[in-house]
Amino acid sequence: MTQEPSPKCVAIVVAAGRGSRAGGPLPKQYQTTDGEPVLRRTLRLFCEHPAVTAVLAVIHSDDSGRFADASYGMPKILAPVFGGATRQASVRAGLEALAGADTPEIVLIHDAARPFATPDLVSRAVAAAQASDAAIPVLAVIDTVKRVDADGSIVETLDRSRLRTVQTPQAFRYGMLRAAHAAAAAAGVDTLTDDAAVMEWAGHRVATFEGETRNLKLTTPDDMARAAGGSLADFYAGLPDVRTGTGFDVHAFGPGDHVMLGGVAVPHGFGLVGHSDADVGLHALTDALLGALCDGDIGAHFPPSDPQWKGASSDRFLVHAVEKVAARGGRIAHLDLTFICEAPKVGPHRDAIRAEIARITDVPVGRISVKATTTEKLGFTGRREGIAAMASATIRLPAGEEL
Repeated sequence: MTQEPSPKCVAIVVAAGRGSRAGGPLPKQYQTTDGEPVLRRTLRLFCEHPAVTAVLAVIHSDDSGRFADASYGMPKILAPVFGGATRQASVRAGLEALAGADTPEIVLIHDAARPFATPDLVSRAVAAAQASDAAIPVLAVIDTVKRVDADGSIVETLDRSRLRTVQTPQAFRYGMLRAAHAAAAAAGVDTLTDDAAVMEWAGHRVATFEGETRNLKLTTPDDMARAAGGSLADFYAGLPDVRTGTGFDVHAFGPGDHVMLGGVAVPHGFGLVGHSDADVGLHALTDALLGALCDGDIGAHFPPSDPQWKGASSDRFLVHAVEKVAARGGRIAHLDLTFICEAPKVGPHRDAIRAEIARITDVPVGRISVKATTTEKLGFTGRREGIAAMASATIRLPAGEEL
């Protein structure tokens, strides 16, 4: 049987709000949890999902620089568009930006301040839109719900069995949602608080699918504190297969005026000799990740005999290993890199190296360690003939994951 082709699916991440209720010096989507912006974590969810073709962020006009920093190096990201005065107007701006010859079949609308949704939820959203044209994730109400009057007195107790709380990503056929938004705007209806309400106003049936309790929308300072304290730990707990790999690399000094260490050009009286840019740090980290996956070594994936890798930037090798982890449904939990050399001094460049490795791997800088040591003037490194590096990588994979 011929398999149906996957629909073109674009995720619109709504990130134009100011989030003043969350407190802090920045809009909540740019505040950090576990060392990275909330928005970056949200974008990663969709960038890494195989069913999502592209990701479009709708941002505030004041946030172009912040967005560029938060999305740096991420795949599938389209140029952002500026939002409007309301959420409804912002979503419409995103929908109109996607109009053209290559419009998507499915569109997912997601709040930037929901960074803890899972790939499974995204998969359910896409499937629900294909089956029902319009569908939203919901959770059953577990608390008793009262309706009150203006002075706070109880008017009635509602039947909670028919009540649901609503989340994102909400999933729709693109053409239907765009038309509904256009009709609402033309009618002067601009206070609808989610896209399901826009579709309901336009007379469409909206289906539901199961949401996730962990899919918290960050709104208050307490929410931000809880997010910083434990949500990522909970995420890693859902990947119980813990593996560690090690890597080691050596390169000799040769002519040059700098050496590449962990993706950073460090001034030195010599260069390093190698088929690529001879970055011992990134080579060791690549081997460590491949070792944790039991997937060969850097030479098997990028043979020195292949001329296409001559002079190549070593971040390409490390990105390949990172993508291999993601393809297996895993996440990198920790990277540890040690340089072994008499010179150059690594200490002044440590923070820059950590930041560059964080950028390449999309791992929070708080989970990356960089150290340096000498061999007390013994051996080839002691004689200043070259540099060595050793690395370890801890990854977490889903339970039962196999080659």
